[in-house]
Amino acid sequence: MLPGLVVSLVCLGIIAYLIDPAQLLQALQRADYRWVLGGVLVTFVWFIVRAAAWRTLLQRRATLSNAFFSLCEGYLMNNILPFRLGEIGRAFLLGRKAGLDFWQVLPTVIVERAIDLAIGVGIFLSTLPFVVGADWALQAAVGTGAVVVLGLVALFIIARNRQKVEVWLQRLGARWHLAGRLMGNRVPAFMDGLSILANPGLFLVSLGWLLFNWALGLLQFYCYVRAFFPDGQFLWSAFSLGVLALGVSAPSTPGSIGVYELALVSALSLFVDNPSQSTAMALTAHAIHYVLTGIPGGYALFRDGESLAGMYQKARSMR
Repeated sequence: MLPGLVVSLVCLGIIAYLIDPAQLLQALQRADYRWVLGGVLVTFVWFIVRAAAWRTLLQRRATLSNAFFSLCEGYLMNNILPFRLGEIGRAFLLGRKAGLDFWQVLPTVIVERAIDLAIGVGIFLSTLPFVVGADWALQAAVGTGAVVVLGLVALFIIARNRQKVEVWLQRLGARWHLAGRLMGNRVPAFMDGLSILANPGLFLVSLGWLLFNWALGLLQFYCYVRAFFPDGQFLWSAFSLGVLALGVSAPSTPGSIGVYELALVSALSLFVDNPSQSTAMALTAHAIHYVLTGIPGGYALFRDGESLAGMYQKARSMR
């Protein structure tokens, strides 16, 4: 956790240097909380749509309710554990609820995050020319999208040639003892999780859900921008969301504390020179994320009779 802690402390130090506490408080008091409420409602729908997308990637082998609560549990764990371990945790929890192997669920998380990366980078680079006049950004967006598409195509080829790949991996495990120990019986389950890529119709449905999910994210940030900047434009929210998608990928303490705020303040600084007001918006958006993941996530963990310590012991026993 030490590298991430250093990154977060540096980010918090920069924000503390830039803001005026009195102006920060004033911005929080003057915000139009009708727009904030709108953002909260959109965020709640965002979680439901994200759960529907994940359930589709799982080829609907889990209920929407289980996908939703496992997703919230994962985000809750991301808020309190380093290295985005909540992504592993939600795969583990949903596997138990749906009667699936952990290694069947994990590939769907990988595919989901790969698509997220492509969309997030695409939004950032597509809006960059309108912000700073970088003509190369559009070409970079296309290039990034092409790399992700090639990666998905490679996974598609693996999924379509499952038997050949499994035979090759078994031979590799027989020749290389360490590889055999690492793979064990997990390869068939992992390949089963990738089988969504061999079902183009269902994969396109899941892609549609994810695109809709990101559209809701844009609307969510537009609500937050308008709450603190009455003259804010949609471009502000789109560019800020793109910067945030890249910013929170940096190593930091659990919940991307400091990194989240500095990413938004840096993005908004290209439109308005008021870091205190931008920080007020960032703190509000981050707090809403904590609350909307913490309440259902905490309830789900309590309902499932789980604890972080208990999950750690079960994860160790999977070996």
